[in-house]
Amino acid sequence: MPTDLNSETNMNAEAPGKLKAWISAFRLRTLPLSLSSIFMGGFLAASQLEFSATILGLCILTTLFLQILSNLANDYGDSVHGADHAERLGPKRAVQAGHISAKQMKTGIVVFSLLSLVSGLSLLWASFGSEGIYLFLLFLAIGLAAIWAAITYTNGPKPYGYAGLGDISVFLFFGLVAVLGTVFLQTQDFNLSHLLPAAACGFFATGVLNVNNIRDIVSDKLAGKNSVSVRLGAKNARLYHWCLLIAGMACAVGFVMWRFIGWPQFLFVLSFPFFIYNGIQVSKKQQPTEIDPYLKQLSLSTLLFVFLFGIGLALSM
Repeated sequence: MPTDLNSETNMNAEAPGKLKAWISAFRLRTLPLSLSSIFMGGFLAASQLEFSATILGLCILTTLFLQILSNLANDYGDSVHGADHAERLGPKRAVQAGHISAKQMKTGIVVFSLLSLVSGLSLLWASFGSEGIYLFLLFLAIGLAAIWAAITYTNGPKPYGYAGLGDISVFLFFGLVAVLGTVFLQTQDFNLSHLLPAAACGFFATGVLNVNNIRDIVSDKLAGKNSVSVRLGAKNARLYHWCLLIAGMACAVGFVMWRFIGWPQFLFVLSFPFFIYNGIQVSKKQQPTEIDPYLKQLSLSTLLFVFLFGIGLALSM
């Protein structure tokens, strides 16, 4: 009897620990960044008086599933390929730390792949129905590409993240695809000027990845992960970071100059000091533990930028 009681007690103690491990593996601090692009698309659609709460909600749900899928796949892939080794100074990952087994993580990847697919199909059906079959198939292909990109960033025999292609992928999927896709799914229209705010989101998202890669330069070198930061070196990676931040801010200003309605459109400029502060701190800090907080800071700065952008656009109409 005592043995059974001890076993039950251990199981009850392990359950909260396992749940906490999964929540940690989801990397909740990355979610504001992924939502920023969706909100930007929603604001741009609303400016064309074609806003749909249902479609925006499904965009948000699909994006959250994709982001968590990407985080789980990254956790698994970096552990398998050796990037999450003992010398790595960033946050410990679930598989690396033994909190979640590799087999369990693979199951999690499959589950969130299916959730992303089901949510994405629901989104496309709500947007196009049975009448827009060609657009449905086109966006389905884009959605499958997003799932593929999320999984293969650090997985497979030749993960593209290890070849330094992660920055391009983030710019495309967190910027152009997320923003322009969200707008099109609501408006069934493409506006060339929307490329600029989409690019702004893409540059800022790539900046977040770059902070991550600057933090991990030493450990990534040891693992053979040739990120852009590893290829550039620490000094040039910090200069590259400034280029990303400045490019994002310039794209936002460029959009207002192209599609000027009223001065409140410039409200987003109030977020610029936070980007400048991020650039200064990333340039100054040398230790990985000192750099890590500026991942979250840049993510939240991007979310603030998007909300100020949307509010300014609404006030100008």
